Amino acid sequence: MGVSTSARDPKPPLSQAELLFQAQKRKERNFRMHVALSWFVLLAILFFLFSGQDIKIGNSETGLVFQTIKLDTQFISENMVFIAGGLGETIRISLLAITFATVLALLAALGRLSTFPPLYALSTFYVSLIRGTPLYLQIFFFFLALPQLGIILPGLWAGVIALGLNYGAYMSEIFRAGLASVGKGQREAAIALGMTPSQTMMRIVLPQALRFAIPPTGNEFIAMTKDSALVAATGFVHELMWRAVKVGRAQFHNLEALIMAAIFYWIMTILLSYLQSRLEANLSKGDR
Repeated sequence: MGVSTSARDPKPPLSQAELLFQAQKRKERNFRMHVALSWFVLLAILFFLFSGQDIKIGNSETGLVFQTIKLDTQFISENMVFIAGGLGETIRISLLAITFATVLALLAALGRLSTFPPLYALSTFYVSLIRGTPLYLQIFFFFLALPQLGIILPGLWAGVIALGLNYGAYMSEIFRAGLASVGKGQREAAIALGMTPSQTMMRIVLPQALRFAIPPTGNEFIAMTKDSALVAATGFVHELMWRAVKVGRAQFHNLEALIMAAIFYWIMTILLSYLQSRLEANLSKGDR
């Protein structure tokens, strides 16, 4: 009589480490499942609050009636495409501004680490001035104040320059920390190999500093995407917020228009956050 394969080759018992690993995986799966369920419940509550239904507590005569918010679905369906047309302009402003801000942040960080007094003073003065004034004021300064000096900027470029300068000042600290994180021993080793200071910076310091700075730069880009709505205040940049305010005021449906804009911003933020998490995961592979 033959012996079954399972009897001939019994499965070895799992080690204590493997059991702990599986338990940890189950715990993580349960946590994600409960988070997803909680999100579903919160979204259901949010949809119900804007469903336009009435909740009656007690009898029809003396009971309490709670009214949920009723939205004009016809207005939403007729104007959704118009408002969504501003997404491209919003993304364009954010991409141009984050590129400008990244260059400024790197230059300011290098200046703050410089031992040349005028360069250090220029970078710290720029950071102090920009951090000390509101972004809203900066946008209007480039759009309304510069024409008195003969410099006329379109609303788009006034917004891009203001956003770039503002975020560049705050991001300079990210790049400064990234540059400072490269160990002194690596710099000394590069010098011992005969590298010049510029070669050391380009080949040793900057690649490591940028790898450190990319994840928080993603956070700044997400924040900038939302702050790009301030550019609508110029009245000449037809991005997402401008379109929502225009159609909402024209048809006296500001609630519906702003809710649509909020949903579009929220979706963009979720997508950008997902892309950032994937980027961070790829960058962290080098640490393992």
